[in-house]
Amino acid sequence: MADKDKNLRKRRGSQARHGSDSALVSSRSTQHDEDSSRETAELREEFVHGVVEGIKTKTKKEKGIFLSRRRFLFPLGILLGVLLGFILIQPADLPDIQTHLTLLLDEFGIVLPQLPQIDLSSVEAEWRRLRNNIPEPWKINTNGLEFKVGEEIAARGLSAKHPVVLVPGIISTGLESWSTSPEYRTFFRQKLWGGFPMISQVTFNREKWMAALMLDPETGLDPPGAKVRAAEGIDAASSFIQGYWLWSKIVENLAVVNYDTNNLHLAPYDWRLSYYNLEERDGYFSKLKATIEGFRKRDDRRVVLVAHSMGSTYSDFTVAMVVGYAEDSLPEPFLHSFKWVESPAHGNGGPNWVDNNIEALITIAGTHLGVTKAMSAFLSGEMKDTVQMNPAGAYVLERFFSKKERQKLFRSWAGSASMWVKGGDAVWGNTTSAPDDIDDSDHSHGELIAFRQSAVEHDPEIMNMTSDSAGNWILERTPPSFQKMIANNYSYGIERDEKKLKANDLDHRKWTNPLEVRLPNAPTTKIYCVYGHGKETERSYWYTKGEYEYDEIQPDAPSATCSNDAGNSSAECISNRPAIDLPLFRKNWIDSEYTDETLNPKVINGVKMGEGDGTVSLLSLGAMCVEGWKRKRWNPHWLQVTTVELPNRPSLTIPRGGGTSSDHVDILGSTALNEIILKVATGVGDEVQDQYVSNIQEYAKRIQWD
Repeated sequence: MADKDKNLRKRRGSQARHGSDSALVSSRSTQHDEDSSRETAELREEFVHGVVEGIKTKTKKEKGIFLSRRRFLFPLGILLGVLLGFILIQPADLPDIQTHLTLLLDEFGIVLPQLPQIDLSSVEAEWRRLRNNIPEPWKINTNGLEFKVGEEIAARGLSAKHPVVLVPGIISTGLESWSTSPEYRTFFRQKLWGGFPMISQVTFNREKWMAALMLDPETGLDPPGAKVRAAEGIDAASSFIQGYWLWSKIVENLAVVNYDTNNLHLAPYDWRLSYYNLEERDGYFSKLKATIEGFRKRDDRRVVLVAHSMGSTYSDFTVAMVVGYAEDSLPEPFLHSFKWVESPAHGNGGPNWVDNNIEALITIAGTHLGVTKAMSAFLSGEMKDTVQMNPAGAYVLERFFSKKERQKLFRSWAGSASMWVKGGDAVWGNTTSAPDDIDDSDHSHGELIAFRQSAVEHDPEIMNMTSDSAGNWILERTPPSFQKMIANNYSYGIERDEKKLKANDLDHRKWTNPLEVRLPNAPTTKIYCVYGHGKETERSYWYTKGEYEYDEIQPDAPSATCSNDAGNSSAECISNRPAIDLPLFRKNWIDSEYTDETLNPKVINGVKMGEGDGTVSLLSLGAMCVEGWKRKRWNPHWLQVTTVELPNRPSLTIPRGGGTSSDHVDILGSTALNEIILKVATGVGDEVQDQYVSNIQEYAKRIQWD
């Protein structure tokens, strides 16, 4: 503004000088005066316009500074912090706030003067009253059913009878760092899986977090410098993060009927490891066996095993581990662990151990026959959870945690390979039909991986694949280290010959597959299969292909051949591509652009939806329970198997559906499930009867058992 005034004065001075020096042109003075007046008016108008524009510019600038400096985030953060604190802080925490503040300030050498002790009991009571009046959906840490089932069981005069051992799944087993190496020292005793520290590390230190959680691709054990172990204690699996409960509802109800740490044990494990390495590195199964025997000796009662999700497979493995007889048939390093377990002079296991020590096995949402999402995760690092995100979320995920990074992480976790689908085409269907295909289907789930016609016409080498052919196709596109791990630790077929089934009692590679191993000699032990039904679950996929690109994986050519001999420890893939050619990998991913909800079954973002609990397909949840284990071939000693299906009927007014949800994880808070667990644990398991809400009996009969 000052510059414009100065320019105006300069112009006027120039005009004055010009007037005094123009005596020779006095005759034009009138014209000059008119021009001067016109120019003055223009200058005045320019001046006013400049003032207005200056005000506008200042306003925009101040607004831009406010947004660019994110000043609005500070009050927003305060508001969200207060809201989150109000939700998560328990009333009993209020009296400790002053103490915690003092301790925190002491860490920085700040000493506060002695403050008078304030009685916060009235504040606590008011806080509690206010929280109780909040509408239920805001209470993300509760579902309104705490202790209810336990109180009803206790009212019947029932109390703790059998010791209980809880075997968690992947989501409910926390992993923490024990590495003291300089590069991982900041992680020491922090949870890298589960809890808020995990969220923080994934967000701000992703590469280091991945390096710490990945396993050595050759040994399947800890990579150099890193050491991650399962978090111990019941509290480790009570919640995934604060406010997201897991086993806490079951623990609460068990506590009401007199369970505590003297007769209740959580058996966490490092689910990343193969079962082979889990025993070799951590002695997990030997320790679990010793814990069960300790309960049996102290309480003179057999133990109830309660396993969720992947934990059901670990429980099957534990049961199989103690029934082998021939010590000289076990491969290294199992001679060091399982010989000890079986030997009468040491572990004193043997053929009757299960019957003597296990009252019942309760599998919750058990992954008995595998999970189809494991196949897509190994192939392209995807699953329904990633492809069904909105475009913005999918973009952020891909930029932040790409498919290749997810592939690399998944393939290093040998334990997750136990989730590979089992039984092949006999269980999961062929090119024309699948056991769980519904009437009037537009396409079959038997084609586990399919391509749209446009893709087939573009590339005649593309063909739709069943579970058998898809499994080989996926293996061809994985590193040799992954193939060797599969060959040395797992088997995914179906064995119908009873002599071979008996021989498999001594082959640890078969023990995670209920179709290739028999149930133990335990005629008085009971099995309860409990799972949910009624949520759309990914069952098969539409895939698409891209161009070849450079990648570190060599077995990549369409004509690559792979050795899949389970007995061949040097299994590898050989590509027919000339050696001088660079290793290339053809991109494959779920055809997320393909959605057609009018089809039967519907297709959502390239995922063909089926029946299940939202994570595990119905065939995997129930086929062995309702049909496979009802056959002498796989259950020669006729263990009693009871199947309970829980319909998914979540309450819309309660977080995570309340006590009527049977989602794969939320079922842990189900009223019906908690009632089953408490009945079995308190000695009235006979009250639990078969209950079906799906067509699993019909589907199971269609499987090619014979």
